[in-house]
Amino acid sequence: MNADEFCRSVEHYLTRKNDGHLVRIVGPSFDRVRGWAESGVPLKVVFAGIDRYFERYYAKGPRRRPVRIDFCEADVLDVFDEWRRAVGLSAGRTEIAGGEAPVKRRETLATHVERSLARLVAMRSGSLSLTLPDEVLTEVIGELDRLLGMARGARGDARQQILDRLEELDARLLAVARAATSEDTIAHLENEAAIDLKPFEERMPREVWIQSLAAAVDRAIRERARLPTLVVS
Repeated sequence: MNADEFCRSVEHYLTRKNDGHLVRIVGPSFDRVRGWAESGVPLKVVFAGIDRYFERYYAKGPRRRPVRIDFCEADVLDVFDEWRRAVGLSAGRTEIAGGEAPVKRRETLATHVERSLARLVAMRSGSLSLTLPDEVLTEVIGELDRLLGMARGARGDARQQILDRLEELDARLLAVARAATSEDTIAHLENEAAIDLKPFEERMPREVWIQSLAAAVDRAIRERARLPTLVVS
């Protein structure tokens, strides 16, 4: 889609999130969203950024006013950075934000493990979509619980051992999620990933493109299964 269609799609999605209240994307807001389109930000990344903003907004209590797309910019750029790192592309936040975006404070290793643990516990309890065998979740939850105690104050080799173990656990969860995904679904995700990466294809060597495509599919599988990312970037 062209930039105008991209902006209208974002506007329609924002309208749905605002319970039908139409907030037009015009003027500087239109230029901002058009910049996302021209920079190759996938539409689903914009939607995920909007969702992330609304999650925090709802958590503060009853909404008092419609949300404008400008309020969601930081979350959209955060998700775009996460997507680019996941598929092996360089970070693009400052390219879009004119170099003025603030640097996010990195969470501690213990906080990362605790947040991932809470997500998997919620999956096992049924409050999140459950797509993995209970025995796998129980195994990984037990291991994360053990690592959480070690992560507080871990330094040097001890910290690296935790990071290595998180990478192993992350690969295990992803492998189980992929095995539970049908071939038709994977083919659909591959097609979507190719569309999302199209703006970057000409800039990438073929082998890097293939790696990025595979990484994008893995990310999509992870999102469908609502898995946390255990690897610390």
